[in-house]
Amino acid sequence: MPLWPRLCALSAVALISGVIHQPSADAHGVESSLRYLEGQLELTSSFSTGEPVEGAVVRLLQADGSAGEELGTIDADGRLQLQLSAVEDGLVDLQVDGGPGHRDYLTLPLQQGVVNLDEVVETPKPLPWIAWLSAPALLGLVRTMAKVRGHDRDH
Repeated sequence: MPLWPRLCALSAVALISGVIHQPSADAHGVESSLRYLEGQLELTSSFSTGEPVEGAVVRLLQADGSAGEELGTIDADGRLQLQLSAVEDGLVDLQVDGGPGHRDYLTLPLQQGVVNLDEVVETPKPLPWIAWLSAPALLGLVRTMAKVRGHDRDH
């Protein structure tokens, strides 16, 4: 098989895998859960190793994804009692921020300050635009490699 078709096939595979690949949780991913304990909503967050995400800031997110109101910080046991009675009804996005690479996101269905725990959605916030930005660079690299290999064969 000639070089050019092999390089095109390799580029296509690399591009597709970069576009559809979802980042996997690493050893320090943050996992969060909610429960009602004696009528109080409690958020529990820990690293995937089980260690509490002590000091992580918990905040609401604005509709555009920017930081909103801070609700508190995770304690040494990995817990935070949440008060959502002043928050408007609807879907509310919550971020547990333990620092870069150590975040968790929850979407809470809220009605009159009460969260329906059966409908809470944990959502990763991947950066799909990175794959799209890297695609032209990958294709350029493949083209350069093809030119260099073609030049080497001629000499």
